[in-house]
Amino acid sequence: MQEKPVINDIVNGKPVFWVNEKKGTFKEEKDNVQISAEDIKDASDRWDRFAPWFELTFEDTKETNGIIEGPYTEVPTFKKDLEKRYGIDIAGNMYVKRDDLLPIAGTIKARGAIYEVLHHAEELAIEEGMISGFDDDYTKFASDEFKDFFSNYSVVVGTTGNLGISVGVAAAAFGFNSIVHMSADAKQWKKDFLRKNGAEVVEHQTDFTEAVNQGRQASESDPNSYFVDDEDSVYLYLGYTTAAQRLAKQLKDDGITIDEEHPLFLWLPCGVGGSPGGITFGAKHIFGDNVHAFFAEPTHVPSLLLGTLTEQYSGVHVGDFGIDGKTVMDGLAVPRTSQFVSEVMKHFFDGGYTITDDEANRDLTRLYDTEGIFLEPAATAGLSGPAYLFNTEEGRQYIKEKGLNMENATHIAWGTGGSMVPKEDRKVFYEAGVREDPKF
Repeated sequence: MQEKPVINDIVNGKPVFWVNEKKGTFKEEKDNVQISAEDIKDASDRWDRFAPWFELTFEDTKETNGIIEGPYTEVPTFKKDLEKRYGIDIAGNMYVKRDDLLPIAGTIKARGAIYEVLHHAEELAIEEGMISGFDDDYTKFASDEFKDFFSNYSVVVGTTGNLGISVGVAAAAFGFNSIVHMSADAKQWKKDFLRKNGAEVVEHQTDFTEAVNQGRQASESDPNSYFVDDEDSVYLYLGYTTAAQRLAKQLKDDGITIDEEHPLFLWLPCGVGGSPGGITFGAKHIFGDNVHAFFAEPTHVPSLLLGTLTEQYSGVHVGDFGIDGKTVMDGLAVPRTSQFVSEVMKHFFDGGYTITDDEANRDLTRLYDTEGIFLEPAATAGLSGPAYLFNTEEGRQYIKEKGLNMENATHIAWGTGGSMVPKEDRKVFYEAGVREDPKF
């Protein structure tokens, strides 16, 4: 698909499947960015250092010895349902990565957002001599002395919701003044949850980008304030990269091979780009060209695709194309992509696709009915990926040109959140999927 026609289709709200034909092999591309495998290891080591603190501080991490991780679940009945709806056969096995079950925040944002709070807390503690170095006892961070120390500092974030939950809860647990600026897209239950867990919530009747700007400005006016920048944070990104290491171990433990004859497809919901970008970067360092990463965006908020196709990255807003930026997938309601992430990802991600709100609603309901798994709307975006791969000319051509043995493929749709959604909201989301499908 040529770039100009695909941009026209995106602007007109038509779902598309686009392949990133400009990137080279992983070997050719890996040295074109400043972040390296050593940075991923550093992030992984930091998670390990803080494991004793997590185990002491959060009850739901005791079972995993302070490690924030969740399982992945095979969804064969949902896969059959997807095949029936699209009138295709999807070769390979399909799974959902259950980031909706992650401890503390029940969302993928726990990986990046909590990691950045860890990094900041560790940096402050070392600078002020609260710990002697990386080999010190990190259970000290749970002490009253440390909480009193951190109470002199603030951690601020701008968000549509899930990032704020992760940053807000983690920052408050350390003792920081936790301040979350939320856009109009944010659900009320997320605001209530944050307030209940010790965070201050500042509401804005604006979109995500403006909420971030307001949060950034407020933070910059206070020398003791630290801003978690979803649009351009390297630390958020590095926190996400370690997810691939964890997934690789899980797959190996379960006897699932990933190599040239056994390709791995990752179907990743994409908002500003940090979480899918970090996961992709980490996965490419482990599996190289044997992993194929595609980012899913709402048809009304295709910010990363438009930024990449125009090569303007964060320089374009979906509103510049007359797109309203409104979607039921609130966690993906990000009208401008991250400059940092999108410029890195042009070297690594294999492509992207857009889905309608109707598709998200249907997939949410179907997944619950077929597998008993509830995801929030934004977390469903990856579920249609395997169908797009086999149902579009661009997808079939990608398989052919890569010479992929799809019968041995492993498809993983990243379920980015949903376990914390209140019962009454779940009912509304579920019923939307029933209404949108007359055959349901």
